[in-house]
Amino acid sequence: MTTNLTFRIAPATRMANVSYAIRDLAVVADKVARQGHKILYLNIGDPCKYDFPTPPHMVEAAARAMRDGFNGYGESLGERSAVEAIRARAEASGFQGIQGIMVGLGSGEVIDNCLTALLNPGDNILTPCPEYPLYGAVLGKLGAQMNPYFLSEENGWEPDLEDLAARINPRTKAILLINPNNPTGAVYSRATLLRVAELARRHNLLILADEIYDQLIIDEDCPHISIATLAPDLPVITFNGLSKAYLAPGWRIGWAIATGPADTLGDYLEAVYKLLRARLSAPNPFMHVIAPALQGPQDHLGVVREKLRRRRDLTVQWAAATPRVSLVAPRGAFYAFPRLDIPEEDKQFVTALVEQKHVLCVHGSGFGERPGTRHMRIVFLPEEEVLSAAYQGITEFIAHRY
Repeated sequence: MTTNLTFRIAPATRMANVSYAIRDLAVVADKVARQGHKILYLNIGDPCKYDFPTPPHMVEAAARAMRDGFNGYGESLGERSAVEAIRARAEASGFQGIQGIMVGLGSGEVIDNCLTALLNPGDNILTPCPEYPLYGAVLGKLGAQMNPYFLSEENGWEPDLEDLAARINPRTKAILLINPNNPTGAVYSRATLLRVAELARRHNLLILADEIYDQLIIDEDCPHISIATLAPDLPVITFNGLSKAYLAPGWRIGWAIATGPADTLGDYLEAVYKLLRARLSAPNPFMHVIAPALQGPQDHLGVVREKLRRRRDLTVQWAAATPRVSLVAPRGAFYAFPRLDIPEEDKQFVTALVEQKHVLCVHGSGFGERPGTRHMRIVFLPEEEVLSAAYQGITEFIAHRY
């Protein structure tokens, strides 16, 4: 039977609010690559694409789990040894009053589920600006609102606490902290975290703490502090996983740790658990790697931090020597967020950069930024020679364009 279809299937209107700048710009780079050009990729925070191999004992643990038959569905909230290892690590780090631990398909899944269980359409959470765009995408999907508070570039990209306080309203449900920060590389001070905790306490807000980079501190004089350890009386959900510090992003293993008063969190956590049970489980063989990762050799972390320190320093030196570029030195993770003194939008800048110099960065506006400012995010994971070539290309591009 032949039919003439004249209608189109329309997407939900909420999808107009969903975007992901990190991957979206890669479409431009793919077009340039198909023209025969070699792209220097400074856009994706995947250590495995560079010289950061997954620790061998973790690879062996994954293979052993498969050989031992852990290839069916696992426990919905997390395989037992994994949950116990996460709890032990958290308690050794100063977490108190742990009410629940949830293992998911990467930290992205548990973030999605925790937001879904929390928010009704029209509710909002306080999100940092700039922010990691996963949060905006999930909020758009839910019909909830981003309520962005500024990070202060003049104060090392720490939260602007006055701006944060001024944006709390009756539909605000939570404060999101990304610490160490993506995209800026900031590591928040104890004083800042205590003041954020006081705001949450005063307004009865949940704290969502994305700490996926907590083991990747570049400067030894600014240790990472988990806000959950400073505020055991508050409800806090802390996100982490194997992707970054344990160099296994493709295994998609992340988790959330819920701390705080049981009478505050009980109903909410049961709602999260419903979502986790509905999707059955995280990847079972890789859940069996969590305990070996957290409890086994940690030697790789020193090697990773030293590489990141050298590449961070190279990035800072380049920015200091380059006209129209200024940079607050990142102190954790593997991102830099230099400011651009340019007369055009930063998305236009990075698009032309990849087209002409074949260097792929991400525009700062894709993460959010103060009106009137221009930035780009650089991933400084590549080897020094690649970074040097990319930075030379950016410098030449700026000199020619302006």
